[in-house]
Amino acid sequence: MKRILVVGAGGQIGTELVPHLQKNYGVDNVIAADLKDEAIAKIGEYARVEKLDALDFNAFGELVKKHNIDAIFNLVALLSATGEKNPELAWKINMGALLNSLTLAKEFKTAVFTPSSIGAFGLSTPHDMTPQDTVMRPDTIYGVCKVTGELLSDYYFSRFGVDARSVRFPGIISNGCLPGGGTTDYAVEVFYEILKTGHYTCPIPEDSYMDMLYMPDALNAVTQLMEADPSKLKHRNSFNITCMSFNPRELFAKIQERIPTAKFDYDVDPVKATIAASWPDRMDDSCAREEWGWNPQWHIDAMVDDMLKAIAAKEEAYEKRGTRRAPPRSARAPPYNFQDYAARQGGCPRGRAVPARQGRSARLPA
Repeated sequence: MKRILVVGAGGQIGTELVPHLQKNYGVDNVIAADLKDEAIAKIGEYARVEKLDALDFNAFGELVKKHNIDAIFNLVALLSATGEKNPELAWKINMGALLNSLTLAKEFKTAVFTPSSIGAFGLSTPHDMTPQDTVMRPDTIYGVCKVTGELLSDYYFSRFGVDARSVRFPGIISNGCLPGGGTTDYAVEVFYEILKTGHYTCPIPEDSYMDMLYMPDALNAVTQLMEADPSKLKHRNSFNITCMSFNPRELFAKIQERIPTAKFDYDVDPVKATIAASWPDRMDDSCAREEWGWNPQWHIDAMVDDMLKAIAAKEEAYEKRGTRRAPPRSARAPPYNFQDYAARQGGCPRGRAVPARQGRSARLPA
């Protein structure tokens, strides 16, 4: 890849993928595109940016031609919970942006990356160590779009030679951008709410296991797959990848180890609960490991430490600048000394080994 276009760059993945790509391929070689003016203004502070409606085929094509693009990263999507509120719009956006990406890739001989998701699976899928190749009958329009997208991408590869690749992302945890309407959003929201108010009400049942991935691993997965030797890729669209599996109760316990005063309760959203129940507890990502060397570095303890530290620093910066009104200090969790905790644990670097736990608790990759 030499000239990259990131479409839908203002979302959770895009806001962190763009700087990651800039670091690896050069600032001038990464073009970020989004439809929303707010996203464009934010991204424009650090990247070359273009306004684009990804459903406008001609405008999309003009950008590819203008910037001599050789790789399209299509991140345009309405997420799972949001899509259920308007399935017709979800289909139009999710499939329209992908079809335009693939069609332009065929015309301009570019590569295409489009994320798939654990949402591509359904209730009839084996939930424990979900195989790479298995039954895929999703119960949401988001999942239907993802399955269709995988098949369409493989079709464009086999029929037209389009170099299309993707991964099935689990829930992505990130401190760089607020979540955007997904079922796994609780695993991000909780950190912000605990640090602001000391309390979080969870919309997901406490025993609902779902695969999760920390953003640094997600970003590395994207570039690693796109740089992989094509002759070694047997699956292409799409690879299971994962890093950790936990339920809300286990995540909250990890947070309480660090902030003992944190309080949690549940007000279950039936739509999100139903979606969560249809998704895998943990995927088998052995094909990604074998075909292109997938090797995640983050685990639950290191992730929790990093999220708390990064978001606390962000909130403190907001207060100092006066750009956002923060709750009074008394309404928030007391200050937490991350250095003391890290010292007690022997540090919390990337990939620190996590002790094995009994049963299904916080299952980690081998």
